[in-house]
Amino acid sequence: MAKDMQEITDENLRQFAGYNMKRAFLMVRDDLGRTLQEFGLRMTSFSALAIIIENPDVSQSRLAEALHIERSGVVVLVDELESADLIARNRVEGDRRQYALRATPEGEAVWTRAEAAVHAHEERIFAGLGAGERQRLADLLRRVGRG
Repeated sequence: MAKDMQEITDENLRQFAGYNMKRAFLMVRDDLGRTLQEFGLRMTSFSALAIIIENPDVSQSRLAEALHIERSGVVVLVDELESADLIARNRVEGDRRQYALRATPEGEAVWTRAEAAVHAHEERIFAGLGAGERQRLADLLRRVGRG
């Protein structure tokens, strides 16, 4: 077999947790993207809707902080969610520059259906892990994410 036709291996990289996390994330991201398509959501818009539902009247600045994205990026995201009638952007009394974000009834309904679909997505993705392993993985990732 010609050298360029040999199977490519990545064992040198597989020794690194970060590489394995990246590979796992790419698989999760792709499946999640397909899962959220039917709701007209992407991973970032799903995440933004989750934060807004959990924190009614959150400002755009605080939403950007929570999602770890630039304020300019959150404006595009908020425009997208507002155009889909999933959230409302309301003026904050006494501060003309600030908006309070709140889910609309349609946004609440879409969230409920999308949340159930994402739970099913995670069941598929992590089917090879037992309940204890899933919990351990979630705990470890939360600890790494705090660092």
